[in-house]
Amino acid sequence: MKSILNFATLLVLSLGIASCAGDGLEAKKAELEALKSQLSELTTQIKTLEAELIAADPEFAAAAKKPLLITTVPARKGEFTHFVEVTGSVLSKKNVNISSETLGRILDIPAIEGMRVSKGQVLAKVDSEAIQRSIEELENSLSLARTVFEKQERLWNQKIGTEIQYLEAKSRKEGLEKSLASLKTQLSKSTIRAPFNGTVETVRVRVGELVQPGSQLFQFVGESDLFIEADISESYIGALAKGDSVEINFPSINKTITTKVSATGSIINPNNRTFKVEVFLPSLPEVKPNMISVLKIQDYSNKESVIVPSHLIMADTKGDYLFAVENGLAKKKYVTRGYTSGDQTEIVGGLTGTEILVDKGFREVGDNFSVNVAKQ
Repeated sequence: MKSILNFATLLVLSLGIASCAGDGLEAKKAELEALKSQLSELTTQIKTLEAELIAADPEFAAAAKKPLLITTVPARKGEFTHFVEVTGSVLSKKNVNISSETLGRILDIPAIEGMRVSKGQVLAKVDSEAIQRSIEELENSLSLARTVFEKQERLWNQKIGTEIQYLEAKSRKEGLEKSLASLKTQLSKSTIRAPFNGTVETVRVRVGELVQPGSQLFQFVGESDLFIEADISESYIGALAKGDSVEINFPSINKTITTKVSATGSIINPNNRTFKVEVFLPSLPEVKPNMISVLKIQDYSNKESVIVPSHLIMADTKGDYLFAVENGLAKKKYVTRGYTSGDQTEIVGGLTGTEILVDKGFREVGDNFSVNVAKQ
């Protein structure tokens, strides 16, 4: 091969010498054509030999190729953490059904679904005409009973009359007072009020409907004592515990906070093979019940991991691999993956963390390809 290249060089030099020494123009042209013909034949022979060597010798093939221009990125050693991402919902421990405590017909419903109300605000009114009439009758009877009792008491103080008459008058008055107080309590219950600050989630009654004690009127959700509930795959049941740190993102308000797991379920749902996780939620005015949240729960951490960009890892029939630069050549390195988080993958086998990896151009190179690293 070297002799062929030397001969080609000699021909080119001879062409230069002949051009200087020749006297006739025509003779020079003829000589030039002869040399070109010889050079063409030699070029053809060179290409044929190169093709045969490339097919027979991989090292010669790699050396014959023009070095590829690439960029590199170092593998690094450091702490690697992995998170479980699940969707949760904001719930309230004050999620209650408000029911009627008295019999009557609905007269008015100031509350509407989605309405935020304060503690004591009127949600609905039940017809209380029958109770009101009973109160008026009792007040009249009580007025007479008090008069009788006062007179009987004066007589008793003067040692006139019997003790039984005095006690009967006293008992009747006190009995009527208790009955009146009970009716007034029932009257107050005919006005349905919010038990605490919150939101009217559902209105389950209409004006004119007859309700009785126990009839559900509203679903009401309080604004305090909020928490987040999520369903976690049973495969993570050993990785999560009460007190673990959790990062929560609320996409609708673009807010992220860090809190802790407050409780984990002890029962697996047979339908979807998940268990419940409850996460403590601090008081946040902009967070509302039923708001969607994304939970990032750390389930793995290793402070001595080898970490590489995920997109550099490729696969063939033997397994996962990537390319490292060694002595100007791209070397194929088979690796064993660990966890992946975002665009970072933990490598648990095949690398030491000191390698320089092929970055841009990693899909164009092959094992033992000659490479040039571009300045970055």
